[in-house]
Amino acid sequence: MTENDRSRHMEKYVGEIKGGLRPAMKIVIMGVICPSPKSFSVTLLCDAVDASKDIGLLLVVSFVDKSIIRNSRIAGKWGKEERTIPYFPFTAGDSFKMEILCEHQQLRVLLDGRQLCSFSHRVQPMQRVSALQISGDLKLTKVA
Repeated sequence: MTENDRSRHMEKYVGEIKGGLRPAMKIVIMGVICPSPKSFSVTLLCDAVDASKDIGLLLVVSFVDKSIIRNSRIAGKWGKEERTIPYFPFTAGDSFKMEILCEHQQLRVLLDGRQLCSFSHRVQPMQRVSALQISGDLKLTKVA
């Protein structure tokens, strides 16, 4: 194992969203980015056990190309990727607080209190989204 291998930490978290995703619900993710990150993802799943089912939101933060990609999968087919962001807010080694706010028409993603992006609901009804998965080059400090 090299020094570089020790500095990489692959987090993997799966948690249930009791009763499914509903308007006015907020998911809070707090963590610290690893020293030499490649990427991490936040996924809103319709089935915590079977990840091949529908995905309400796949949000991938890529440090390689400084992008935040959003997409969903319905009936085995991926939709159109969304990549537009006003800025790339993540820095290796820094802590962050991400909030995913569920509204009637969309999910709004805030980072450290600032609007980062939004994603219109594609999975209907949105209550089908019943699990949260987080994985990648970060260390979680809080998920609520």
